[in-house]
Amino acid sequence: MDELELAPKLAVLKALAADEHVTRAAARLGLPQPTVSRWLAELGEALGAPVIARSGRRVRLTRAGRLLAEAATRSLAALEPGLRAAEEELDPEKGRVVLGFLHMLGRSVVPELVRGFRADHPHVRFGLVQDARQGVVDKLVSGEIDLALVAPPPTGPEFSSVVLFEQELIAVVPATHRLAARRAVRLTDLRDEDFIVLEHGYGLRQITDDLCAAAGFTPRIAFEGQETETVRGLVAAGLGVALLPHPEFTPPAGVRELPLVPRSSRMFGLSWLTGQPMPPAVEAFRDHALSSKRS
Repeated sequence: MDELELAPKLAVLKALAADEHVTRAAARLGLPQPTVSRWLAELGEALGAPVIARSGRRVRLTRAGRLLAEAATRSLAALEPGLRAAEEELDPEKGRVVLGFLHMLGRSVVPELVRGFRADHPHVRFGLVQDARQGVVDKLVSGEIDLALVAPPPTGPEFSSVVLFEQELIAVVPATHRLAARRAVRLTDLRDEDFIVLEHGYGLRQITDDLCAAAGFTPRIAFEGQETETVRGLVAAGLGVALLPHPEFTPPAGVRELPLVPRSSRMFGLSWLTGQPMPPAVEAFRDHALSSKRS
């Protein structure tokens, strides 16, 4: 007798331990009385000893039946929280969404998305996971997160992605730089400069490498960091140039921000695994995020 067959029969034993009456136990469990009687007989056959003994209209659990009923009570008590959690997971109003995203999106983008969703789904719980782009994508593949919000969105048949918004990229140079007085620059103007970039695994690093390659050169890397504001600070210190998005806050003194010609940007996409079942709460949040796409 395998575990799937055994579980409902153990529930019968648990009910009989509370009230040694087959008909009432069957009614409590919502089962036909003949089914309960058959299951009790099958348990006895599998065990090699009867689990009940009849006494008039009532039954009593045998010693073997009592021991099995006690084990069933302990097992089902441990199982019930998991069942409740699984039921909540399948309830679009009580489920849990695990969203992975880049650190910079934690300042405003993700809080705004969550706030807008929770206005209509106040009981949905969230797990928020911040990491570099590659770390977020790896967690999506491993199943640690349900959705990923990264730039650029991952490609490949295993991923489904929708671009939510784009973010302009600009050249950031020291205020004393030879190009600082320009209104705009081309990437080729930066060919011989020292670049300050994010480490490998960050989406902005991949984009920087790709843009420079498209312009016909490999950037000469002077420093690698993990935060865009750290990169901006190193530029302000005169240690190199960088390709960055516009800052959310006032940039430090000592930098000049120049538009790129032609215009360059990075695309932020919401991604999930293609063909994988999606819990209702996750699907509802995905649909909310897609409906909130910025023009």
